[in-house]
Amino acid sequence: MADSLILAIILPGLVAAFLAPYLQKAAPKFSGAILTLFPLAIFTVSCFFLPSIANHEPISYSVNWFPDMGINFDFFLDGLSLTFVLLISGVGTLIVLYAWGYLYGHPKLGNFLCYLLLFMTAMLGLVIADNLILLFIFWELTSISSYLLIGFNHEQERSRYASLQALLTTGSGGLAMMAGFILLSQAGGSFLLTDLSALAGTLQAHPAYNVFLILILLGAFTKSAQFPFYYWLPNAMEAPTPVSAYLHSATMVKAGVYLLARMNPMLGGTMQWQYILMIAGGITMLLGAIIAVRHTDLKKVLAYTTISSLGILVFLIGMGTPFAMMAAMGFLVTHSLYKGTLFMVTGTIDHETGTREISKLGGLYKYMPLLGLAAIFAGLSNAGIPPFFGFIGKELIYEASLRFENDLGGFIPTVTVLTNMLIVATALIAVYKPFAGKYTGTPKQPHEGPFSLWFGPLVLGTIGLVFGVFPQFASTYLVGPAVSSIKGAPTTVKLELWHGLNLALFLSVITLGTGILVYAFRNSYSKVFTYNAFFRKIDPENLYQLALSGMLNFARFQTKIFQSGYLRNYIIWVLVMLAFLVFLALFNFGIEDFIVTLSFEDIYFYEVVLCLVVLLAAFVAITSRSVLAAIAALGIVGYGISLLFIIYGATDLAMTQLSVETLTVILFVLVIYKLPKLSYISSKMLRVRDRAIAILTGLIATFLILFTISKPMEPQVSEYFAANSYILAKGRNIVNVILVDFRALDTMGEIVVLAVASIGVYTLLKLRLSKTGKK
Repeated sequence: MADSLILAIILPGLVAAFLAPYLQKAAPKFSGAILTLFPLAIFTVSCFFLPSIANHEPISYSVNWFPDMGINFDFFLDGLSLTFVLLISGVGTLIVLYAWGYLYGHPKLGNFLCYLLLFMTAMLGLVIADNLILLFIFWELTSISSYLLIGFNHEQERSRYASLQALLTTGSGGLAMMAGFILLSQAGGSFLLTDLSALAGTLQAHPAYNVFLILILLGAFTKSAQFPFYYWLPNAMEAPTPVSAYLHSATMVKAGVYLLARMNPMLGGTMQWQYILMIAGGITMLLGAIIAVRHTDLKKVLAYTTISSLGILVFLIGMGTPFAMMAAMGFLVTHSLYKGTLFMVTGTIDHETGTREISKLGGLYKYMPLLGLAAIFAGLSNAGIPPFFGFIGKELIYEASLRFENDLGGFIPTVTVLTNMLIVATALIAVYKPFAGKYTGTPKQPHEGPFSLWFGPLVLGTIGLVFGVFPQFASTYLVGPAVSSIKGAPTTVKLELWHGLNLALFLSVITLGTGILVYAFRNSYSKVFTYNAFFRKIDPENLYQLALSGMLNFARFQTKIFQSGYLRNYIIWVLVMLAFLVFLALFNFGIEDFIVTLSFEDIYFYEVVLCLVVLLAAFVAITSRSVLAAIAALGIVGYGISLLFIIYGATDLAMTQLSVETLTVILFVLVIYKLPKLSYISSKMLRVRDRAIAILTGLIATFLILFTISKPMEPQVSEYFAANSYILAKGRNIVNVILVDFRALDTMGEIVVLAVASIGVYTLLKLRLSKTGKK
């Protein structure tokens, strides 16, 4: 029963996504409230799993898909996946309600809610998938659904650009990850994550370890906006604010973090893993925080702090110590809570005042007290002030940095302090500046928004306070089980608000004080860290533009070469590639055992005559200046080959060949009857090229035939079809069974080609032009 309940995590989201457009159209005043019930139901069902997961009793569920290939609908729920499920569904419940209020009256609100719920379902499937192929499918679904969400305002060029950039970056990373998954499964002999987690030694000793490690990390880094792939995340701010709140707090950008945490038991612990993650994460967390303070757009400030936070998570997972994992999972939860709150607060400010430019905001608490309270809760948690959960998260990060044994001395704690110092400054920018001080005047008269716009932020902000005062619940049911999953063994986690007077607390005090100073002198700071021409040149955004331009130029070049629009060029490339592949195969496998014994004893006179006729007809076909003569010569070639088929017993092939040749000759005569005599339209060099290709192709075909007949026949294939044609397909004619059952897909493709060709011919016949050139 419990295992089948896993479906209750996937199905409600799909149903809600399907219903959303119709429900919005039928009941616009209640659609948001009704649709909110679906993610709320997922969250409620997931809560029932908390006791068993806390007792380290994972739950699995499987339905066959392609069992012979090891690809099935395999799901499992452990501490890590359940933590993500609760964040996705819990935050998702509030986001759906918020989105309904934020876009109320929008003509495409139904479509937006459909995309949002589809995105939620993809994320839920991703974190509970146990099969690598299934995980990849949900991974790509998140890319596609986020593309629809980011480009929701598609009439704006910036939205189209941002959505395409996000799709190209995360999609290309996903393809690299897929290649890594295949290599990983071959190294471990299974597609199941639960199987591979027990094979860490085998996988890390495999010769291809470095290759599949890099490929998988590419997927994780592009998804979670790690350096140098962070450029797409700020641009994704073109999406409506509910999307930003959901992407940054609980979903897409944390998918890469989830993947790294999930892969840690099988790929983690090596020098490569540690160095790559700590370097990339360290650069990302510091760079994101530095850039965030420079911006004056509230959404951009929050976007860059998300990049910095993602860097912290990757940095901690790279450390790999038990304390670092505890810090990572604790910070993951607290970041989801305050970041979701701050984004929704920013959206409401923009919605109710008409601006989110920081210089134009101030004194809003007087007009928006409930929203201001939510912002204060989230801001205090963001800055790491007790008794909020953010304080515990920051203390854990400092403890992990101080306990990490390395040769760099105090470098790592210094980097974490600098990052958090800048994050404190951004918390003041996002909360203190808009709500404190005097009212500065805004484009719209500010006022408290409707229930749907302040309820979600207030709930998430309050949970951050409750978790801080009572951290036992978070440590027992969220952080502890998640750490156990990452470490691959039961791990006891105990979170406390007060750790005593220690070095971590001292660093927290320094962080807070310096962060306030950075906020006070933020204008001078912005001047110091303003980009100059050199930095703009090496900015990853510009590198992305260069890569995109290069790809487009290459596409134009290869299109000009390979897709010229001339049939003869297509045939030439096909024949050249065939020759290349044959020679490549010979180079790799050799032809040492290729022995051909030519014997002319069994050749009859009429066979020689028939071959000479075919050769003579072929020569006439390529030298004739008359179209009709060339067509007739081609027909003779075809009929001659048909006779050869009959002589050697292939009557079915002979009948097919005769039919095709007859039809071809008739069509050619009807279509080309009025054409003038053939003339040389190509240069002498091109004709030499064509002859060389023709001779080369003929030699390859001859070689392949001789090579094939030099090998002994494999009786297993024919024996298999003879033994199974009737048993498996209930057919007594083996050839028919092969065509319609064993290679049914191939036959269906051929039928489709014939059908498409028939439609084309029919269309051409119907297209009759008048003498004036019009239809």
